[in-house]
Amino acid sequence: SKHSYIIQEVFMRLDKYLADIRIVKRRVVAHDMCESGKVMRNGMALKPGHEIKIGDTLDVQLAKKTLKITVSGEKDFEVIQETIRES
Repeated sequence: SKHSYIIQEVFMRLDKYLADIRIVKRRVVAHDMCESGKVMRNGMALKPGHEIKIGDTLDVQLAKKTLKITVSGEKDFEVIQETIRES
């Protein structure tokens, strides 16, 4: 008999994920960043409760730089691009 395996996709709340990967210190800060449109995927601003998954690419605007990251795990990410913003 054939067994079919379902790949379990892990979905994470965006604000919790940003705090878990330590891009920001606290979830409330991540929440505010999302509310003010500083976290985007494919040019669309994402809300704090947006469910992201492994493989997603996010653009995160921090105080002095913008990071383009790939979600590589529940508490992991890879930086694809880092852009320093002139103040």
